[in-house]
Amino acid sequence: MVRRTVDLRSDTVTKPTEAMRAAMARAEVDDDVLGSDPTAYHLESEMAKITGKEAALFVPSGTMGNLISVLVHCDVRGSEVIIGDTSHIHVLENGGISTIGGVHPKTVKNNPDGTMDIDKIEAAIRSPDGELFFPTTRLICLENTHANSGGRCLSAEYTDMVGKIAKKHGLKLHIDGARIFNASVALKVPVHRLLQAADSALLCLSKGLGAPVGSVIVGSKAFIAKAKRLRKTLGGGMRQVGVLCAAAYVALQENIRKLEDDHRKAKIFADGLKQIKELSIDATSVETNMIFFSIVDSSLMSPKRLCQVLEERGVLAMPASSTSVRLVLHYQISENDVYYALTCIKQVVQQIVTNGTAE
Repeated sequence: MVRRTVDLRSDTVTKPTEAMRAAMARAEVDDDVLGSDPTAYHLESEMAKITGKEAALFVPSGTMGNLISVLVHCDVRGSEVIIGDTSHIHVLENGGISTIGGVHPKTVKNNPDGTMDIDKIEAAIRSPDGELFFPTTRLICLENTHANSGGRCLSAEYTDMVGKIAKKHGLKLHIDGARIFNASVALKVPVHRLLQAADSALLCLSKGLGAPVGSVIVGSKAFIAKAKRLRKTLGGGMRQVGVLCAAAYVALQENIRKLEDDHRKAKIFADGLKQIKELSIDATSVETNMIFFSIVDSSLMSPKRLCQVLEERGVLAMPASSTSVRLVLHYQISENDVYYALTCIKQVVQQIVTNGTAE
């Protein structure tokens, strides 16, 4: 019987710490929909300060935060947003910007490092001359870190260049910064600098920082005023939300400094995976807490089968595609857990290859 669990499915699986639970229990609360929850206000003020923006708003999830942000900027149906073809908003948020907001995504190919070529972004912007036929470009979205590129970081300089293109054409720039704190730590650049060119941003507190629930969107006071109305429309007004914000504030204060260790352990993990000949990984691409590795011959072993057998040993992972697997480190994964998981992966790979059970 397996007694040990190493959960590498995501950095969203962390459990609240005792400090978070204590903060939740004693949180001073009121009705946040009426704008009077003091703990929510405290968290939002701190997030605005950290990001260098005028105001902030707590939302239940990153998906809702991105949706609200896109809808504020694209408040006319038939608007268009330029977005990476493998970005989280485009691939993993249920098509909400289209189905709910009537916003058309104009995709640009994401490079392996999560960027989009500057010239391709500019070429995707619709000319006003074609307004009779085409959607109207109003927004550009970036993602930092870029999850489907393996948690790669976008530099401040790159973001500045995209921001200049946006301003040149009268567009807005939104950054899906679900793991922006990971990028900040990895690049050794303050969060506010990474967001300097952005008109708005989404920051998750329940991913790398380990809060149980919640994200924050930031921007100008006018942007947040509109965002608050949309949050209510989408059912995101949560009354005594200070109970959740209290845990998020603890995560903000205590867990940013732990991200560097997550990145260090991810590199150890990647180096270990390189030693397994049936697997393929570019260890240099592991910049933060995410690891993607491929199976050299998926006819011998599928990602689904590998994850199934690993689960029998208490190691939880997720297939990322028909040939690859994703692992995500977080502060509740110890270095010993990393070595245990590596040992299990090596043993399971040999077991599957020997037995010839690919599926």
